[in-house]
Order: sequence, then C-alpha cells, then structure tokens
Amino acid sequence: MELEMLYWHWLVLGVLLIVAEIFVPSFTILWFGLGALVVGLVALLVAIPFSMQVLLWTVFSIVFTILWFKLVKPKMVDRSNSGLARESAIGESGQVIKLPAGETNGKLRFSTPILGEDEWEFSCDSEVALGDRLHIKEISGNILVVAKLS
Repeated sequence: MELEMLYWHWLVLGVLLIVAEIFVPSFTILWFGLGALVVGLVALLVAIPFSMQVLLWTVFSIVFTILWFKLVKPKMVDRSNSGLARESAIGESGQVIKLPAGETNGKLRFSTPILGEDEWEFSCDSEVALGDRLHIKEISGNILVVAKLS
C-alpha cells in the first residue's frame, strides 16, 4: 500500500513549518515550508505519486535554501557599523550657530541629524562668522573638524 498525501496535506505541512520558524530562529525551516507549499500547489494542479512529491519537496527546499544563501542573504549584511556611519557624515554641511572663542569650540546646526544629533561642536582652522556654512572634513571624538564651503 502506497502512502497518499493530498495537496492540502502539503499546504498544512508548509504552513506548520513556516510557523515553526518563529520558534526556531535559524531561518532554515522556512525554506522547507515554502518547498512544501509549492508541492501542495503542484499537487493541486497535477496528480503525482507520493515519491515524486517528496522528490519535488526536496528539490524546491534545496533551491530556496541556495537562493537564500547566494542571492538574498549577502544583500542583508549589516552595514550600520559606526565607522561607516561616520564616513557617510564626511562632506555634510551645517550652519554656524555659536562662534568658537579661545579654547571653547563653536557649534554647528545641521538641517538633518548627523549621527543622531542636529547640533555639534566643531573646530576650524580658519575664521568663521555666524551663519557661515561649513562642511565636515573629519570627526575627532565628539568634535567635528570642519572647513568653509568654497
């Protein structure tokens, strides 16, 4: 007697595997669940024997897993390293709202926050006036090293 799995068995198995991914956060069970859903849809359209259903499930699960690791996952790499965020701030410009005096630094205001802050202390080699636009050359600790815009 050959085992018979109807299309809805595969659909239920697929949904159960996808739901199981919530509790087992390895991101691998999901692909087996999607493979089962595809087999369920194929079995709905075409009558195929159980051995072919299992073969299709295996193939689709492997294909989904390979697609995940080769195409999707590399594009989801965490790019929020602090060094990269600091590098992206280089070149941004802000307006002087407080002049430097002696040993105290001046203050710049940016229209959009830079690294989470819209006001930063700065040091500059040249003379600046209130309202001047300066751009960031580098970030030294919590102080911006800036230059006048040309």
